[in-house]
Amino acid sequence: MNAPVSRLLRPIVGLLMLAGVAACGAAPTQSSQNANVPPEYRALQDGERIISAVSPTYLTERNRRKWVSYNGPEAPGTIVIDPYARLLYHVTQPGLAMRFGIAVGKQGRGFSGTAAVMRKEEYPYWAPTKNMIRQDPELYGPLAGGLPGGLDNPLGARALYLYRNGRDTMYRIHGTMDPSSIGKATSAGCIRLFNQDIIDMFDETPIGTRVKVRTRAESVALEGPVVELSTGYLVPAASVELIEADRAAAAMGPTAAELEAEAHARAVRDAELRGQGG
Repeated sequence: MNAPVSRLLRPIVGLLMLAGVAACGAAPTQSSQNANVPPEYRALQDGERIISAVSPTYLTERNRRKWVSYNGPEAPGTIVIDPYARLLYHVTQPGLAMRFGIAVGKQGRGFSGTAAVMRKEEYPYWAPTKNMIRQDPELYGPLAGGLPGGLDNPLGARALYLYRNGRDTMYRIHGTMDPSSIGKATSAGCIRLFNQDIIDMFDETPIGTRVKVRTRAESVALEGPVVELSTGYLVPAASVELIEADRAAAAMGPTAAELEAEAHARAVRDAELRGQGG
């Protein structure tokens, strides 16, 4: 089956736009960024902004977008989110979907069932909720005033807002300022994609698009059980040798709690700088 034309052409169009900018005197770093990067994840001119290429390090088999056979019950046009397998499917035809790797925050694990995309924003404004500030004042307090849209905003380049029965669910599908998080569980946020991927989803998603968020039981039934490695990535539970090797390596390094504490400390320092306008 043929993929939708816009998804096939977008990387090419992006490269042509980058070439045009370079001819006008843009910094010559984009070609080096694009070395060894698949076309769909290369640096992308997006209006006045340039979205950096995604490092090949982060483009694991589960993270990189790809066309896959789809055996779920959802109709074409539906977006299916699996927060447990950390995958998102855009069902385009019976039995066919574009699959994306996602990062899932705490908010992304607290919702299941159906909703609809009723709002779309480019470079959306973001502010922590009162509950986020209350739970982690050290991290979110400095950002209570919110952040304007941009590539250093937690929502990234685009956001899709989900509603149920006309009311905002507070559930978002959005980009990210941290491409290294894709494929992993995160401390906050909803459903993150690489900025290149959320731009693709944004363009392909009309208002009113139905969204299905799987339960854990639905995830296991359709994707099978998974195991989280010390890297934060998931692998099928059947990958016994890989899992055992990872556990042996992890036993010689810092614990997950230590790594999480280090990441939190870095996030707090970054929040303080951004809260001060740094």
